[in-house]
Amino acid sequence: MPEVLGKEVGPIGFGLMGFTWRATPCSQEQAFEAMRAALKDGCNFWNGGEFYGTPEYNSLVLLERYFEKYPEDADKVLICIKGGLNPKTHTMDASPENTRRTLDTCIAQLKGRKKLDMFEFARRDPNVPMEETFKLIQKEYIDTGKLGGISLSEVRAETIHEAAKHIKIMAVELELSLFSTDILENGVAAACAQYDIPIIAYSPIGRGMLTGKLKSVDDVKDGLFKSFSFPRFQPGNFEANLRLVEQVEELAKKKNCTPAQLAINWTRAVSKRPGMPRIIPIPGSTTVERVNENSKVVDLTDDEMAQIDAVLANFEPAGGRYHESAPIET
Repeated sequence: MPEVLGKEVGPIGFGLMGFTWRATPCSQEQAFEAMRAALKDGCNFWNGGEFYGTPEYNSLVLLERYFEKYPEDADKVLICIKGGLNPKTHTMDASPENTRRTLDTCIAQLKGRKKLDMFEFARRDPNVPMEETFKLIQKEYIDTGKLGGISLSEVRAETIHEAAKHIKIMAVELELSLFSTDILENGVAAACAQYDIPIIAYSPIGRGMLTGKLKSVDDVKDGLFKSFSFPRFQPGNFEANLRLVEQVEELAKKKNCTPAQLAINWTRAVSKRPGMPRIIPIPGSTTVERVNENSKVVDLTDDEMAQIDAVLANFEPAGGRYHESAPIET
């Protein structure tokens, strides 16, 4: 079992974004059922965001309400929350003022029902030296027991190397899926391995694409708050990317598992290769049925991994991960 922040966590984690950051959030009752199922299935690393929804109903508000109803679960779960957006400018802001604002807000929203285990700025702020931000967080939040530790999100290798000089990095959240393998070749995964930092792999099923449930652009509505705005879901790109989905479906059928299970567990299997760090995928699910599907551990053989390698070697995703205006690899 992998460890994060000194706590043993399951091999597959749980993403909370879909509960609160969509046009029509599911009911709180449904969310609680899914969260309980995730914990029962061993998925006790939970990842959310301060801006995953409105200030009145985001990941932290949902967590506070959950732990109010199930206080016995608070110590069983490790939560990692991303934040750092300036509510006025809507840009990443690691200034002392906004660092204190975002952390104080996150802590306050939990109402003492659960400690904030890990926090990460959603992107690096290029305008503020990391050393200043981390020094403040270490002194005012970690040393005082308000926060367990720091994680990074959507960063390049150089940022990881620099950050490691100033503070102990507990995890790095990055996109990794059969559609998005960049970090395996651009030095990011190698940097995490160098410092023994686990990778928290978000979107391991390609924002729902690798489930095999989406067959046309007409299927992409509120499945994920705004999937249609991602380049890979645009008409033309979508149809081209179905080629990978079809091949994943074939491999999953041979393995006697679902396409989503194959995709999720592929990220786990990658971590067993030489020079790779621990990788914990965090699929998001809003129903008990989907939680149970996505939390199943499926061990892939070397031969099966080789078959997947062959598929990926002959496939180039159509469209980028985000629009060109979105900051990535910060």
